[in-house]
Amino acid sequence: MAFNEPKFTIGIEEEYLLVDKETRGLIVDPPKSLLKECKELLGDQVTNELLRSQIEIGTKVCSSIQEARQEVARLRKSVIKVTDRYDIAPIACSTHPFSQWFEQEHTPKDRYELLTTEMQAAARRMVICGMHVHIGINDDELRIDLMNQAAYFLPHLLALSCSSPFWHGDDTGLKSYRLTIFDALPRTGLPEKFQSYAEYERHVAILINAGVIEDSTKIWWDLRPSAKFPTLEARIMDVCTSIDDAISLAALLVCIIRMLYRLRLKNQRWRDYNLMLVKENRWRAMRYSFDEGLIDFAKGDIVPFEKLLDELLELTYEDAKLLGCEKEVLAVKDILRRGTSAHRQLKTYESSKASGKSVDDSLKNVVDQLIAETAAGL
Repeated sequence: MAFNEPKFTIGIEEEYLLVDKETRGLIVDPPKSLLKECKELLGDQVTNELLRSQIEIGTKVCSSIQEARQEVARLRKSVIKVTDRYDIAPIACSTHPFSQWFEQEHTPKDRYELLTTEMQAAARRMVICGMHVHIGINDDELRIDLMNQAAYFLPHLLALSCSSPFWHGDDTGLKSYRLTIFDALPRTGLPEKFQSYAEYERHVAILINAGVIEDSTKIWWDLRPSAKFPTLEARIMDVCTSIDDAISLAALLVCIIRMLYRLRLKNQRWRDYNLMLVKENRWRAMRYSFDEGLIDFAKGDIVPFEKLLDELLELTYEDAKLLGCEKEVLAVKDILRRGTSAHRQLKTYESSKASGKSVDDSLKNVVDQLIAETAAGL
């Protein structure tokens, strides 16, 4: 079957937590005028989320990674400008260092009311944020085929994005605790594999006809065909505190997708590994980020992450060059050098305690760091 060349457009959605600048805790009930002012500036590119202490931004469809960076910077800057007038700040991280989930208020919206009624405590605990990256693939069949193959690389992306080491004031020992919360919902985790788009639609239709879901927006896999746009939507990543990290990972993703498409043009494809194996790497990325490596399935051994990343950068070099994002893709090496947001949060926490500060004050220092890093480089 012939496919039209995908456009490989990029769209990025980021969810932020809103914190009180004085207490550093989550704002349980921000003023309604805050969202109103954001919408006056950004229109439909900003919206509320499941919790009142969250806000979400979404870029327009971008034709290049440089345009995507400009969009994310503009949106972050606008939210910061508005929230600052209320002594509130957004933080781009996937869990709050110390605020409690049971103290949060849900946004009064039909979709969210239905979700919390159906999912109960599993939904009420969702004080988590993520980054979703859409890659334009305008053919349904091709989208399914690339989804099947790209699942292998999802743990690599997660490992580089971790920003949720804390939960309720505790160091969880995981670099991405967010997914332990999200995975409590149904239809999450690695995507199922399908032979065709029609097969995918048949499975979705069974759930819809059974009354389990209203539509495919309620399928929350780590990678999915978007229900709203002709895109493949990666959802596995924690939201990146640093805009540089966010853009670098979006660039790496689009290059991976294009590399898989390029292989297809040569009648080649990425080896299909059982999800049991990919799940193991997903767990390792949640637990360690890139610190302890991932499993190389062909070798049957754990390989240092830096080596795996070098191989991936070599595989996608041609695609990065064609898409004009070599600089942004190579910047993923900077993440290894300076650490993910999770690494930096833990370093601040430990150094604050070592200097004699209390646990509470050390966690507040982490929030201060997150506020500063979220606004840096805009």
